[in-house]
Amino acid sequence: MEKNKTLQEILEGIEDFRQENSVDHKLVDILVISILAVMCGAVGYVHIYEFGKAKYEWLKTFLELPNGIASPYTFRRVLMKIKPQYFHDAFIEWMQIISQKISGLVCIDGKTARRTKGVKEGKKALHVVSAFAAENKLVLGQTAVDEKSNEITAIPELLKVLNIKGHIVTTDAMGCQINIVAEIRRGQADYVLALKGNQGNLYNDVKLYFDDPDLIASCAYKKIIEKAHGCIEKREYWQTDDISWLAQKKEWAGLKSIAVTKNTIIKKNGDIVTEFRYFISSLPVDINEIARAIRSHWMVESYHWHLDVTFREDANHTIEQDAAYNLNIIKKMAINTLKLIEMGVKRISLKNKRYMISMNFEKYFENLMNI
Repeated sequence: MEKNKTLQEILEGIEDFRQENSVDHKLVDILVISILAVMCGAVGYVHIYEFGKAKYEWLKTFLELPNGIASPYTFRRVLMKIKPQYFHDAFIEWMQIISQKISGLVCIDGKTARRTKGVKEGKKALHVVSAFAAENKLVLGQTAVDEKSNEITAIPELLKVLNIKGHIVTTDAMGCQINIVAEIRRGQADYVLALKGNQGNLYNDVKLYFDDPDLIASCAYKKIIEKAHGCIEKREYWQTDDISWLAQKKEWAGLKSIAVTKNTIIKKNGDIVTEFRYFISSLPVDINEIARAIRSHWMVESYHWHLDVTFREDANHTIEQDAAYNLNIIKKMAINTLKLIEMGVKRISLKNKRYMISMNFEKYFENLMNI
């Protein structure tokens, strides 16, 4: 792989599915315009077309555009017909180049684009399983599944195409599976996986251990107290490598420790809410490290928030599954690029970045396409 490839150069390598003698617009031109338009706030094919028309003279300085800007119908047809796997492979290639700058935690989580469900057609909504670099707040790769239950089979396939060596992989309870642990260890990575009742005896045994006051008293311990939104939240963490008694230990590759968190929220009105969560891990006892991994996993929710609010994914009514998935990849390419680009302003939101770029695209373009 060429380490100096730009995103545009990678997109040029995507196979064009159309008949050559009937093509008026180059595939790379359509894809680049779609990504840039979405980055600037476009929602849907008409917006993408209007962006292209408005920026036509400038776009011609780096795109061929042999027959001008494609129609909204052409943008729709291309994004509906292009094989998502080709587009996703390009996304993975781009992120593998960028991932040289990435360190820390890789969080696996799923999200459903609710409005992509076709009622009359009987189609299910698009559900996408993504891998996030939590500390860099970037998506490293993703895969689409028919429904949430299929995450169990999708996660190992996603892990196979990612470079997770030296990272810590986290998942929610859905991803706490023996085959997923095996794939993580094959990738020379560690794991911190949430436990729930889906693991039956393992969950019950870990819970019983931490319910014993004498046993939990000997565990590594950390407490954090924060105030947010008028509430006080106390997060407590316990971790132990005392697992020789665990009957299922040999089934879970690399298992070294178990952990529990107790989150206590004191609300404005004085109500107290308490939640316990349990985990298995390949990490040795290091309470600060496991607390960081557990806490960081929930950073993916901020990425989901940007998809829903900043990029209005839940307002997307696209019911063609391939088109919806391709648009999902485009939005994540846009978010990743926005997070990576330097604007010369500290602590600027993605919403304001989009506005600044849309107002003076030429100024920021070179940085955008060379990331």
